[in-house]
Amino acid sequence: MSFALYRRPGGVVFLDDDPDYLEMLAEVMPTDWYVRLFIRPVACIEQLRTEPPLWEADAWRQQEIINRWREGSALIPQILQYWREDGCARFGLTQVCVVDYSMPAMSGLRVLSELTGWSGARVLLTGRVDEQLAVSAFNRGLIEQFIPKQAPEIRQRLTDAIENLLRAPDARHQQTWRTTLTREQHTLLCNPAIAEALEALARKLGWIEHVVIGAPFGVLALDASAGVSWLQLEPAENLPELAEMAESQGWDAATVQDIRSGEKLIDLELQQALGAGNKPQPREAFAAGPAPHLLYAAIFPVDASFSPGIAAGHERFIASRGERQLQDQD
Repeated sequence: MSFALYRRPGGVVFLDDDPDYLEMLAEVMPTDWYVRLFIRPVACIEQLRTEPPLWEADAWRQQEIINRWREGSALIPQILQYWREDGCARFGLTQVCVVDYSMPAMSGLRVLSELTGWSGARVLLTGRVDEQLAVSAFNRGLIEQFIPKQAPEIRQRLTDAIENLLRAPDARHQQTWRTTLTREQHTLLCNPAIAEALEALARKLGWIEHVVIGAPFGVLALDASAGVSWLQLEPAENLPELAEMAESQGWDAATVQDIRSGEKLIDLELQQALGAGNKPQPREAFAAGPAPHLLYAAIFPVDASFSPGIAAGHERFIASRGERQLQDQD
């Protein structure tokens, strides 16, 4: 298990020739998901085929951040600028497509085979007679998962499957942001206990999007209303150096000792990156994962002036989509 270096919410598309089934899905899927419903295969295919260029443009914007960082530009201001300039566009990109196998016009597997260039996750809904075909498709890597429509607890099984796929790290994003980390930093994030602790913290804090960077080492995150926070990460062996930096900035002996012992961290590098003239402040720290404590963390709120704004928040984006209705009705 490794903590995702980049994660954000994306859309979910359902394709089924039964409008009643789609209406049921619209009612029971989590309200904070961006859900679109299609009854016609061609309309669904056409919609998803528009997305690969948008994915590519977004991936390139992230790569440009890394390129500029290598030339000396700080990462944190660039990520904040990316969020401001993008607004809500990235939230509209579909991450998961759920397709019924048995449709009269076109089978679900045929639909998925038409989605060349679209790299999202694929889930097939099957009837009893289709299960062997679904197993074969899964084994050939054509789908990430299949779920029998007649399965007990179908709603919960489908929700859990989609949730796991939405949370799964995107390989390209992982590769992009991995380049900012040292080998030692990446090793810490791959520690299962640390990764689990960071995942639990992300859920507790309500992060809907985050980026892990190595310079400085930490996690820049957004909540649903576009509030920004910084989770500073400090390997245990770096605490003495951070304490010396705090001492050189004139902090009292008690604070310096708290930093040295891992009871507090100070956001020196964050404030330097933001360049806002704010004085760094100490915050209560905690160990990420059980003993032996290899990594310490502290949460620092980022001033609202650096937020992309509530209008660019995922909460507002979902509200602006309106009620879930068939996208391809007459």
